[in-house]
Amino acid sequence: MSIIKEFKEFAVKGNAVDMAVGIIIGASFGKIVSSMVNDVIMPPIGLLLGGVDFKNLKVILKAATVDAPAVTLNYGQFINTVLDFLIVAFSIFLVVKGINTLKKAKT
Repeated sequence: MSIIKEFKEFAVKGNAVDMAVGIIIGASFGKIVSSMVNDVIMPPIGLLLGGVDFKNLKVILKAATVDAPAVTLNYGQFINTVLDFLIVAFSIFLVVKGINTLKKAKT
């Protein structure tokens, strides 16, 4: 069997197409979650903590010079990223739980 024929069979199989669709939707979902965390969740939390903007929370390890930018530890951005992950993980958990419930109902 030629490599081109094998590739066609692989690419047209439902599993490969389903995986591609899942990856595309997952990437878009990740952008939505990032926007929700950065634009909806973190501003009120920052307001409750005295007007803190989490994106700007950092520790300066080395001050900027004329030749080089500052070296910083951006822990506020890390907090945003952790919240992104937790929301995505919880959403995926709910989807898997729903699918498992449907599978049990069928049997």
